Amino acid sequence: MADRRHSIRPARSVRYRLLAIALLPMLVILPLLLGVTVYRWNTKFDAALISKVNGDLTIAHQYLAHILDNTGEHVTALGGSVRFREAAGDGAALDALLDKARARLELDFLYVIDREGRLMASVTGQTAGALRTDWPVIRDALAGRPSTGIDIFDNADLQALSLDLAARARVPLVPTPNAVPTERTEETRGMVVQSASPVSLGDGREAVLVGGILLNQNLVFIDTINDLVYREASLPEGSQGTATLFLDDVRISTNVRLFEGRRALGTRVSAAVRSAVLGEGQTWLDSAFVVNDWYISAYEPIEDSRGKRVGMLYVGFLEAPFTAAKHQTVLTIVAAFFAITAASVPIFLRWARGIFEPLERVDATIARVESGDLGARTGPVGSRDEIGRVAVHLDDLLDQLERSDRQLRRWNEELNARVDERTRELQLANRQLEATTKQLIMSEKLAAIGEITAGVAHEINNPIAVMQGNLEVVRAVVGDRAELAKVEFQLLDEQIQRISQIVTKLLQFAKPEEFAGFVDRHAPGAAVADCLPLVQHLLARAAIEVTLTDTAGRLVLMNRTELQQVVVNLVVNAIHAMPDGGRLTIATRDSDRDGRPGVEIVVSDTGIGMDPDVAAKVFDPFFTTKRQDGTGLGLSISQTLVRRQGGAIACVSRPGEGATFTVWLPEAE
Repeated sequence: MADRRHSIRPARSVRYRLLAIALLPMLVILPLLLGVTVYRWNTKFDAALISKVNGDLTIAHQYLAHILDNTGEHVTALGGSVRFREAAGDGAALDALLDKARARLELDFLYVIDREGRLMASVTGQTAGALRTDWPVIRDALAGRPSTGIDIFDNADLQALSLDLAARARVPLVPTPNAVPTERTEETRGMVVQSASPVSLGDGREAVLVGGILLNQNLVFIDTINDLVYREASLPEGSQGTATLFLDDVRISTNVRLFEGRRALGTRVSAAVRSAVLGEGQTWLDSAFVVNDWYISAYEPIEDSRGKRVGMLYVGFLEAPFTAAKHQTVLTIVAAFFAITAASVPIFLRWARGIFEPLERVDATIARVESGDLGARTGPVGSRDEIGRVAVHLDDLLDQLERSDRQLRRWNEELNARVDERTRELQLANRQLEATTKQLIMSEKLAAIGEITAGVAHEINNPIAVMQGNLEVVRAVVGDRAELAKVEFQLLDEQIQRISQIVTKLLQFAKPEEFAGFVDRHAPGAAVADCLPLVQHLLARAAIEVTLTDTAGRLVLMNRTELQQVVVNLVVNAIHAMPDGGRLTIATRDSDRDGRPGVEIVVSDTGIGMDPDVAAKVFDPFFTTKRQDGTGLGLSISQTLVRRQGGAIACVSRPGEGATFTVWLPEAE
């Protein structure tokens, strides 16, 4: 018979598989090609942006180099001019010449000092009388070589030149996310383009002509760079080019806007850019977050005249318009692909309908047959090709299959009826045989034990009585001298009593009905609590901690003495399992089993535990783990007493983890 797992077939599975094969180039290969093309285009696009910003940085670098060259050339030309030589001997004339030259050359300071650093002439009366001569460019000029470079002036150095320059250099720091943490609140140093040229004074003394430009908040300088790099229409609509000069990581001259009307002076570059450019001397060409937006950015380090990296030159433009253009292009390509695909699928379906419909009818017929409808038929199809002939042959085969199935079903029903009848007979016979066998085995065991126990009890009780009587006679004969053997007499009494208890247990196991006491309703917690004084001497001797928890609210129907016998037996076994001390836990609680309300008495110890094989035998008669002191009947008798009241007793134990005995008794009705 057909496998039922194949009775449910996906609708039109052949149609979709063949359609997938037909559309594979469009649905798989074309998307892969488009994906690779878009990926490569995106990579090239990003590379083009990086290339552009690198070119922009080159223009900015060239302009800064041009400023350095021009400043050096102008200062050198002024120092070698005829006008300077003519005014060199007249202090007032030299001051006037320097003042005119400073305005014409757009310098921020211009002065003359001798070899000892004494001021000979300056464009401002605020210049100190003695100035530093340890700058590398000044040392070069004193050595006879004109020199130009970038130097970082402390605020005190700027004040020695001009208080206005010192004030212009101060830039309050603005807290900037992702920047290196700092405790400074303002930048007071100045980045200066400084040029020095050797000159001669009127009396023939050698001196140095020094001029320079303070780049802090020099907006003309930074805006000129921006205009050169990002001329009108050089960026797409919506983008914006920016340029910035950094002293260390602080923007001291920039056209980046913090908000409308205020430039982002005092903001700082991110820690990542600072580490790469100032820390490692690399040129940064990548996307970076600048103040409040993402820019395609280029940073290069700026070195002072000593070769130390002291700042950065930055140019960049907004990334958002380019990102939006990329997204729009990708979305357009994806939309066009889906539109072409959506238009192609119906065309393929219409062309393939003539092939799919006969196949689908055959598939539907097979599915109905598999689900149990043997009368299903495909019927005539319009196609006369191979598919049409397959449909006709399928109907013929189904007719033969239906006839064979009816015959097989009839034979199967007859066979099943015979098998069911024989099975019922065998099951009934097996159950009767098992019950009879169990009853015979139990009867034989009990009969044998009963005969042995009765004989043992009769044979042992008589000698016990004789021994007990003669022991009393011996005590009477020896009189007061019996005190000399008091311990020995006591041992004899205890051993005789032990023999009597063993005989009693044997009789109780063999004929429990003769030892059954009256039953009454009582709370199990109270009966358990009364057991503890009976074993207190054993608990104290073994240094065992006892925890008693009574939460049972139901009553049980059982002889109180028998219940205590069960509990005491479990407690004594637990004490024997903890020779070095431990914790004994006794708990009573309400518990239901198989829908019957009842009470559980749980006795747990932290003793040596038992193997699973040993735990499975602890309720067998005469089985004991105490080779010398045990009879092996305590737990067996306890099980008999509990089962007689309709309860159950079980043991769970593992080596080294103690043992837990659970007694369940039904609630008293």
